[in-house]
Amino acid sequence: MTELDPAAYDVLTFDCYGTIIDWDRGIVGAFRPVLAAHGAREVSDAELLDLYARVERELEHGQHRLYRVVVGDALRRVAEELGASPISDEEADAVGGSVGAWPPFPDSAAALARLQRRYRLIAVTNCDDDLFAGSQAQLGLRFDEIVTAQQVGAYKPDHRMFEEAFRRAGVPRERILHVAQSLYHDHEPARELGLTSVWIDRRRQGTTAGTTAAPALVVPDLETLADRLDG
Repeated sequence: MTELDPAAYDVLTFDCYGTIIDWDRGIVGAFRPVLAAHGAREVSDAELLDLYARVERELEHGQHRLYRVVVGDALRRVAEELGASPISDEEADAVGGSVGAWPPFPDSAAALARLQRRYRLIAVTNCDDDLFAGSQAQLGLRFDEIVTAQQVGAYKPDHRMFEEAFRRAGVPRERILHVAQSLYHDHEPARELGLTSVWIDRRRQGTTAGTTAAPALVVPDLETLADRLDG
């Protein structure tokens, strides 16, 4: 595995959902009861997540809308593709608002606390301010800076999210290490911006084939990263 010099960085920037928060479990747990109640065709968790990811990408293009609205509209689109009856506004709003309650991965809180002893931590998240506040509260710590899509008016992989993080970090980007799960949302734009990144490969994909991503290090979880950087 590639070695990173822990002393080479002052700031760690983090994706949240899929990296710190269990995005897969959150989506499946929020969507399945509603889809079942509306007679949706049965699909595996992997198929549901792939369908959601495709729909979400489409909905995040163009004029920015709140992430809770994106999630609610994605539920409607997924339901339609799975042959379900129409989703009500109340159901869509409830699922969209559930994001802040999605559970962290078991290793997230302790690993972040270890890393924050040595580095400034900046969240760079495709989320709304209030939803991320719920996620942060579950972790029992406060990020040093929080950059949300709501603040910037754009969603990753848009470079504006990263440029705002650079501005707030106040150090050369060579002193910043970006930590994320998504190759599309995070590691591809990191490469384009000359930003060193660590891939938290929680899904055990094991390959970046078919992408332009070029993470400098691949680890299975945040605990392993903390071991590598904090000893």
